[in-house]
Amino acid sequence: MDQKDKALTPKLVKKLWLAFILLILLMGTSYIFITGYYANKYNQATIQQVNANVANHVIQEKFANASPFLEDGSVNKPLFGDLMHDMMAVNRSIEVYLLDDVGEILYSVVLDHSDNAPAKSVTLEPIKKFIENKGNSYIEGDDPRNPGEQKIFSAAPYEVDSRKGYVYVILASAEFQHISNSLLGSYFKQLGVGATLLTMFFTAIIGLLSIWFLTKNLRLITGTVRRFQEGDLEARIENPEDSDIEVFAHSFNEMADTIVDNMEKMKSVDLLRRELIANVSHDLRTPLAILKGYIETLQIKKDTLSEVETDEYLQITHDNVDKLSNLINQLFEYSKLEAEQVTPVKEPFSITELSHDLIAKFNVLAQKKEIKLELENPKENCMVFADVSLVERALQNLIENAIKYTNPHGLVTLSLNKIGKNIEINLTDNGAGIPLNEQPFIFDRYKQVNKSAKKQGYGLGLAIVKKIMDLHDTTITVLSKPKEGSSFVFNLPAYQF
Repeated sequence: MDQKDKALTPKLVKKLWLAFILLILLMGTSYIFITGYYANKYNQATIQQVNANVANHVIQEKFANASPFLEDGSVNKPLFGDLMHDMMAVNRSIEVYLLDDVGEILYSVVLDHSDNAPAKSVTLEPIKKFIENKGNSYIEGDDPRNPGEQKIFSAAPYEVDSRKGYVYVILASAEFQHISNSLLGSYFKQLGVGATLLTMFFTAIIGLLSIWFLTKNLRLITGTVRRFQEGDLEARIENPEDSDIEVFAHSFNEMADTIVDNMEKMKSVDLLRRELIANVSHDLRTPLAILKGYIETLQIKKDTLSEVETDEYLQITHDNVDKLSNLINQLFEYSKLEAEQVTPVKEPFSITELSHDLIAKFNVLAQKKEIKLELENPKENCMVFADVSLVERALQNLIENAIKYTNPHGLVTLSLNKIGKNIEINLTDNGAGIPLNEQPFIFDRYKQVNKSAKKQGYGLGLAIVKKIMDLHDTTITVLSKPKEGSSFVFNLPAYQF
């Protein structure tokens, strides 16, 4: 595997492999212990059922010929000695105990030779249950030689000379248990190694195929992400709805689309900003050149210029300073709006009163150009919910723009109309109008339209108006025909009392 393939191998696949190996080991270990446990139980259950009638045989064959008790009431030890000799010749794992009717141990040959402190009684409940089920159920009882431990057994009741009790036969003695455990341990050691290796082999094959299948879509997505990272911006995950990790596939495609869109927007903004710098440089150069020219004239010809000429030159200089200052203020204002540093403070105010104030303010300028400026509004007072300062700025720019492009003796009308829950503001002039091919771009300061012609330019005024409308979640539209005039229309929400 080369470096690129290693790089394409997700950490998730490695973790899956590690988890799979640990799972194999856990399954193998669990298999050994579970198999050993149930195999041992099966072995003991088999021994118990095979020898279930041993206690009955003892009573029927031995007690029929001789009593287990002597005339003085003591236990007939020789009888039990012969009994153990005969039974151990057949099965050395058997231990025989004589119990009374409450579970007290009356006698057993093995207790005389036991090194441990033997129990004096055994619990009768397992014995009674064994007798009731006739030895067909797997039941363990107390081990007298090892108190606290449980062993398989056979039991049967007896009644001799008016004395009742039980013959209790342990079927798996300590020696048997030691040999059984030794053999069983060796067997399961071999079984465990073989089973574990075999299980690991087949599980590894299944795991390899499973992980390969389960991570197929992950590898595909990883490869697609790698291609996108290396510059293939068209790389997308095909048919994401068919992927096992559909959410991730959809998320990557959406993220890639967003990144590409943002890159395109950044390129577009960068291009538009270059155009802005070029346009601004041109707009600033003109008033600066005029200022420089008239100031130099005043300096050179200050002794020869008449008072009238001097006043004229100073007025021109003053006008260009105002023009330059206004342009700089507009640039500063537009840059703040574009950077989203302006947050509208919306409040209810009277758009009617604001319109009256603006008409009065610009009426002097309109009269100088012999333009009629009037307000059309309903009799009722129109209240809107918006930022009063921003709306005032937008209306100022629109009125200035209308007066600038309206010929003498023209008409500029600001009208207010209540339409449903909105107040429609419409500024109309009968000036030069806007060419149809330039109308889509008049609100875009970055876009310089009609570059072949010497343009007066729409300045930053309309671009600022558009930004203010965006802040108020409304739109402004223009209706214009060349030589017939223009109408700028936008809506503001009416204030609901």
